[in-house]
Amino acid sequence: MAYLATPYKTAEIVKKYNFAFRKKFGQNFLINAQVLEDILDSAGVSEEDTVLEIGPGIGTMTQYLAERAGKVIAVEIDRSLLPILADTLSDYDNVKVINEDILKLDIEKLVNEENGGKPIKVVANLPYYITTSIIMALLEKPVPLKSITIMVQKEVAERMQTGPGSKDYGALSLAVQYYADPVIVREVSPDCFMPSPAVTSTVIRLDRYTEPPVKPENPAYMFRLIRASFNHRRKTLVNGLSSEPSLGLSKERVYEALEKMELRTDIRGEKLTLEEYAKLSDLLR
Repeated sequence: MAYLATPYKTAEIVKKYNFAFRKKFGQNFLINAQVLEDILDSAGVSEEDTVLEIGPGIGTMTQYLAERAGKVIAVEIDRSLLPILADTLSDYDNVKVINEDILKLDIEKLVNEENGGKPIKVVANLPYYITTSIIMALLEKPVPLKSITIMVQKEVAERMQTGPGSKDYGALSLAVQYYADPVIVREVSPDCFMPSPAVTSTVIRLDRYTEPPVKPENPAYMFRLIRASFNHRRKTLVNGLSSEPSLGLSKERVYEALEKMELRTDIRGEKLTLEEYAKLSDLLR
């Protein structure tokens, strides 16, 4: 089977199987071989790796992964793509295709069964409509991961990497940076896909920390504070946190904590670093 990473080969497969792109699955197939090479190079995929690919589509990236990795587990939600994948991946005996919704799949169990519980790498061109949900599912669950190298919408990649004070800084930035070191690899223009999306894409690699860079006494509580802060982004931190019923915090308690941290009492949540949120959560608990 010839490589699929060209407009001609992709169109040929789509026509052969009378495949209809389904918007609800966010299907945009890569047709640029150099982008694929850059993704795999950044992920550092080698024959020692077991790779989890989310949304293989017609198998374009899967072919490249299969030639470099020891094993590839490709999770595809769209049943209509299964006969296409059986065809395009017929030359590779180190690929396992699973017809599942990645958000409902027990990934930890899958890694235990397919890789003996040893850390895997995730490499994927993610469907943009559920990008954040997939990333957080991978990071928050006890899945043994080396890294996550993914194609996402440019704005989402920027939110993951940005720091305090930026308009893009938010709960996603802090969550990703608690679990991993985000490294932007490259931008990808719409014409590298079929069909072309309406946005520019970015490849970003998340290198999973062995230990988080901050150690709050209760990480779950810290993230409750973070979410509350950004849910009330236009308010000061004092007003935002005290107006969140589930936290049960008075303005006085938040004032006192900020004063102990020598921060302005009219500061907004978008100005705090991850380390400052960790300290604040310890004080407010």
